[in-house]
Amino acid sequence: MTNRLMATMISATALLGACCNQGSAPHTEQEPLITKVSIDVPDGKLTPEIMHMMGKVGDPRLSPDGARILYGVSYTSIEQNKSNRELFVMNRDGSGNTQLTRTPQSESNARWINNGQQIAFLRSGQLWVMNADGSQEKQISRIEKGMDGFEISPVGKHIMYISHIKTAAKPADIYPDLKKSDVRIIKDLMYRHWDQYVEEIPHTYIASFDGESIGEGTDILKGEPYELPTLPFGDLGQLSWSPDGNYIAYSCRKLVGKQYAFSTNTDIYLYNVETGEEENLTEGMAGYDTDPRFSPDGKRIAWISMERDGYEADKKRLFVIDLATKEKKELTSDYKYNVETITWAPDSDKIYFTSCVNALTGIFEVDPNKTPAKSIAGGENGYYGEGIRRITGEDVWYDFDGVQIADNLLITTNTSMQRPAEIVAVDIENGAIAQLTSENQETLDKIKNPEIEQRWMTTKDGKKMHTWIVYPPDFDRTKKYPAILMCLGGPQGTISQGWSTRWNYKLMASQGYIVILPNRRGTTAFGQPWCEQISGDYIGLNMQDYLTAVDEMKKEPYVGKVAATGASYGGYSVYYLAGIHQNRFSALVAHAGIFNQEQMYMMTEELWFPHWDNGGAPWDNNPVAKRHYENSPHKLIKNWNTPILITHGEMDYRVPAEQGMAAFNAAQMMGVPSELLLFPGENHWILKPQNSVYWNRAFFSWLDKYCK
Repeated sequence: MTNRLMATMISATALLGACCNQGSAPHTEQEPLITKVSIDVPDGKLTPEIMHMMGKVGDPRLSPDGARILYGVSYTSIEQNKSNRELFVMNRDGSGNTQLTRTPQSESNARWINNGQQIAFLRSGQLWVMNADGSQEKQISRIEKGMDGFEISPVGKHIMYISHIKTAAKPADIYPDLKKSDVRIIKDLMYRHWDQYVEEIPHTYIASFDGESIGEGTDILKGEPYELPTLPFGDLGQLSWSPDGNYIAYSCRKLVGKQYAFSTNTDIYLYNVETGEEENLTEGMAGYDTDPRFSPDGKRIAWISMERDGYEADKKRLFVIDLATKEKKELTSDYKYNVETITWAPDSDKIYFTSCVNALTGIFEVDPNKTPAKSIAGGENGYYGEGIRRITGEDVWYDFDGVQIADNLLITTNTSMQRPAEIVAVDIENGAIAQLTSENQETLDKIKNPEIEQRWMTTKDGKKMHTWIVYPPDFDRTKKYPAILMCLGGPQGTISQGWSTRWNYKLMASQGYIVILPNRRGTTAFGQPWCEQISGDYIGLNMQDYLTAVDEMKKEPYVGKVAATGASYGGYSVYYLAGIHQNRFSALVAHAGIFNQEQMYMMTEELWFPHWDNGGAPWDNNPVAKRHYENSPHKLIKNWNTPILITHGEMDYRVPAEQGMAAFNAAQMMGVPSELLLFPGENHWILKPQNSVYWNRAFFSWLDKYCK
C-alpha cells in the first residue's frame, strides 16, 4: 500500500527524485552526456520509450526579487538506464530561458542565495555554489554521509540539511572477530521500511553558512533514535525556518519499533536554534501533524493535521497556531475535502492551498483571520466555506502543485493526462493560467491526443460515481475497441489529472484501448464519507463500483473485450475480481498486489494501515476482521479462469514479493494462463528506465494477446 499522507510527494516528485538519484551514477568516458534530444514519434503514437525520454520539469524557485524562476529538468537515457538533471533559469514571464548546468552528474535542490546573486545546489550529495549565471562553480561541503536536501535560513546565516546516522548494530560491533558476518540483528518491529532494512535513519542538522563554507553541523534530535524527516517519503518540507532564522518548526514521529509500526502520531515541534530547546505545539493531537509553515510576520504557524491515530487516510485539515497565546484554530472544519500543500501570503493575511475536489486538484485561498462558518455544503454551487475561495476554475482540467507568490501571480507546476509537468503562473484574482515552460511541446505536437471525458455513473446503491474515460486517438464510434479498467491503489487516493511514468493513461489509449478510470468508494476527492466507506469493506461496494463502471461501458457498441489492471490495492482488486467477475474480463494484470490478507498483515511494515482498514488482526474476534480475512482473494482461487500477468518488485517491503509469487503459484496450480515478472532491484514501483520499458512492453503484449 502507498502512504496516502505522502501522496502529493510521490505522485511526481518521488519519480523525479528516483530518476535524479540514478542520474548521479558514475559517468564513464564512453557514455554520452544525457541531455535533451529530438524525439521521433512514428505515426503520432506515444510509446513507453517516448514517455521516458520527455523532460521532467520540477522544483521551480522564485528569486528574492520575484523576477526570475530557477528550476530543474531531468532527462532519461534508456540505453544508459538512468537520468540526469540539469538546472535552468528564466524570467518570470517565461522569457530568457537559459540552461545553467551541463554535467554528467545530476544537480538538484537548487536555491537562490546572497540576495539572488548566487545559487546553491546539490551534486553527488554535496553542497555546491555558483553565480546566478552558472559561472564559477565551487564545492563547499564534504560531509561524510552527504546531504539528502538542504534549506538556507531566510537571513542567510544558517543552513539545515539532511544526513544519516547509524541505528543498527553490525555483528562486528558485538563480536569484533566476526568482521565478515553479515547477519541482521533484529529485536523489534519496523526493521525494514518501504525498500530497505532500517540500519540508518535521516536526521536534520543545522550549521552556520556564509555562502563560502558551512560550519560543523548540530543534530536537531541530538542522537535520538527518531527520523527527521519521517520515512519513507518525508523531506525538508517537514521543516520550516522562522522569518528571523531563530526557530525551526518541524514534524516528527517520536516513536520507534512496535509503537512506530502501529501509530501515525507525528507532532509539530518548535526548536530554538540558539539554545536547542524545543516545545511540542500539538501535544494531545493524535494523528499525523505535518507540513509546518511559519507566517511571514513570524506570529503564527500553519500545518496540516489528521485527527485520528492509526488512520493514514483521515481528513487533512488546515490548522494555525498563534505562537504568543498558543491558541489553535482549524480553518477547514466545514470544508469537506483534503488540504494538500500550504503557502502563506506575504502579508500573512491569506493562506493558499491545493486540494483535490471532484477529481481535479485546484488552488484555493483561505482567510486565516475568519472563523469558519458552520453547516457548509462544501463545494456545492461554487461555495466552499466562509473565507475560502477557489482560484482555479472547476472546469480547469489540470492538477496543480504547491505555489510561490510573485505580486499578483502564483508560480507553480501543473499536469494533465495529456502532458507532463510544466511551470505556470496563475492570476490570483481571476485564475487565468499562463504556461511559462514548454519543455516537451515539440514532442507533444507530434503525438496524437486522446479524447477525454468524465461521466457520473449510478452505483448499485444509487450513489453517483465520477469516472474518467480516455478514448484512443482518432476514435471512431462506429468501430469496436478493447478497454482497460484501471483499479486504483491506495486504497484511498484519487484518479485525477496527473501524469506518471508508472500508469500513463494517454499511453494506454495510444495503444488502441479505451481506458476506464472510476473514482470508486475509497477515493479522497468526494468528501470523507465516500473515502471512509472502503475501510472494513474491501470486498463490498467498491468492488461493485468497478463492476458498475464495466457494465455501463459495455453497453456502448464500441466497447469490446475488457481487461482489469491495477497495483497495490489495485492489485488486490484484480486478484479479488478474478474470483467474482463472472466473465466480464478477458485478461488481468496485477502489480504489487495483496493476495493473502492474513500473510500480508504479518509481513508488511506500517502495521497501522492494515490494522485500521482490515478491522484488526487475523486473530481478532470481531465481525469486521473476520469478514475481511475470510474473504481474502486467495480464498477464491478455485474461481479463477482468466489469463493473468503478475508483476512485483523484490525490494517491495510494503507489499512483499511473496504475495505475487503466491498468486502466480496458485494460478499455475489451477491451470490458469499466467506469467510472473519479478524485478530484483525494484520496490513498490518499477522505476529504472529499462525495467519500466520492459514492464510496459509485457503489459501491452499481454493485453493485446487476450483482448485484441
